[in-house]
Amino acid sequence: MDRVSSSTAQPFLTPETPPGTVFCVRNVSKVYRMGEVEVRALSSVDLELYEKELVVLLGPSGSGKSTLLNILGGLDIPSAGQVFFRGRELTFAGDAELTRFRRDRIGFIFQFYNLIPSLTAKENVALVTEIVRRPIRPEAALELVGLGDRLDHFPSQLSGGEQQRVAIARAIAKRPEVLLCDEPTGALDYSTGKLVLEALAQVNRELGTMTAVITHNAAIAGMADRVVTMRSGEIVRVEQNRRKLTPAELEW
Repeated sequence: MDRVSSSTAQPFLTPETPPGTVFCVRNVSKVYRMGEVEVRALSSVDLELYEKELVVLLGPSGSGKSTLLNILGGLDIPSAGQVFFRGRELTFAGDAELTRFRRDRIGFIFQFYNLIPSLTAKENVALVTEIVRRPIRPEAALELVGLGDRLDHFPSQLSGGEQQRVAIARAIAKRPEVLLCDEPTGALDYSTGKLVLEALAQVNRELGTMTAVITHNAAIAGMADRVVTMRSGEIVRVEQNRRKLTPAELEW
């Protein structure tokens, strides 16, 4: 049975995780029901994610990557198990608490850019900076992703890769502790995808933002600190890269 979130449930601290743990996922499962049909998207997943690391979640379509990312980001809740963010349980958080969590702590980047066509790059980023407490100036966020000279361009005047980098600037402008990226290069060609990956690597390196990138492209795993491989709703392998590659070194 899917859980029903409760605003009265009290989160508690778990002593099990070491300092520097951002997310702790314990025995998490997710089942979707469509009429009488059950689809098990996640099954007994355990995972820890740490400060400042860049993690790639790798696996084919339907392996559970996006479901796990949505649960980490507070967009969905598990059917069973527990999710902790910096030691505080999110599993039973109410809608208002999850909204604050997403707004203040999490930056999302998706395959499609979701920019507002009638606003410039700077204005698209500024939309986010108006609702958070410690924003990065839109100009500075765009400069960080290599678009300091494109502030006043509209989305229609930007390439696909440039639009995705605007989306990254928008996500980081609120100084999130976590950046969750779902197939950020999925709609881009090889060269443009590398530019986007370089922007993500730079954000992780310079801001120390814990970054999780979903992909089905195994070559991208080379740029990660750790690679989490998923299949059929389960984590089948977690590997640490002995040497992180730069996006320029990736080949696919």
